[in-house]
Amino acid sequence: MHNRTLGKSGFQVSEVGLGCWQLGADWGQDISHNQAFSILEEAVGQGVNFFDTADVYGLGKSERFIGAFLKETKSPVRVATKFGRHSSVFPDQYTEEALRKSVEGSIERLGVDALDLLQLHCIPTQELKNGEIFHWLRKLKEEGLIREFGASVETVEEGLLCLQEEGLCSLQVIFNVFRQKLTEELLPQAKKSNVGIIVRLPLASGLLAGKFTQDTRFAINDHRNFNQNGEVFNVGETFAGLPFEEGIRLVENIRQAFLPEGMNMVQFTLRWILDHEAVSTIIPGASSKGQVISNASVSDLPPLTTEIHKQLAAFYWDKVHDQVRGVY
Repeated sequence: MHNRTLGKSGFQVSEVGLGCWQLGADWGQDISHNQAFSILEEAVGQGVNFFDTADVYGLGKSERFIGAFLKETKSPVRVATKFGRHSSVFPDQYTEEALRKSVEGSIERLGVDALDLLQLHCIPTQELKNGEIFHWLRKLKEEGLIREFGASVETVEEGLLCLQEEGLCSLQVIFNVFRQKLTEELLPQAKKSNVGIIVRLPLASGLLAGKFTQDTRFAINDHRNFNQNGEVFNVGETFAGLPFEEGIRLVENIRQAFLPEGMNMVQFTLRWILDHEAVSTIIPGASSKGQVISNASVSDLPPLTTEIHKQLAAFYWDKVHDQVRGVY
């Protein structure tokens, strides 16, 4: 596993991290203590040293699993968590007191002295424009409750707004071969500003793993079932904003036209993301040890060719861009 530096923080983070939404069991099957520890243990065994979670994942369940694991592991791990989507504050009840309370709760659940990285969790654009919340974050950093702060965003506009804020360490974004718009302005600006890029949904909710078919059905409590058209939250958080059936067709197009011999779709998709210098780490989720191993292995694969990158960019603008739904 290779490491990269996360923005101005100096943190050395693994190129492949671990997204921990699934540990909270907000969607899909519930995960037991033993299953969670099996996934986390395999991750650090593969060289993963960056976990991404949030206060709302299982209403703290994901953070508690990670906190219990941190007490037992001897491997150094950086943990990023988030604030801003709890029903007590979203969409328009943000206060300094609420932020502080959330941070203190995350510190307690994780069992740490301070949060390595606190990220704003896709809060409304107007709150980012207002900017007051960043003053509160800087104050928490001065007090030592958080070491660094960043923001998880939905749109290029939001990302560019955050880049104007002093002290910003990182941006968390949706970025994959179905969401290439960021390569035009946001990624170059982040690199110029020395702000780290954390990539969520690198496999487009599993779509780019290439294992779904038109007949695939998801559990009733799985967001890939209930949010396919943005019924509950931003449609871009599910299948990268593409209609499921169209996504299946586009994945097959990529498999036939671009997939190098000897690579599977997961390896190809994740390697494509890592080939972008602005990216600090990718945070695919995993529900099994096998998925952890498969994801982690991508760090050691050679970069894709320049020609493949050019062809995929053309494919995106010609076949994909106009079909992406939701704010972007």
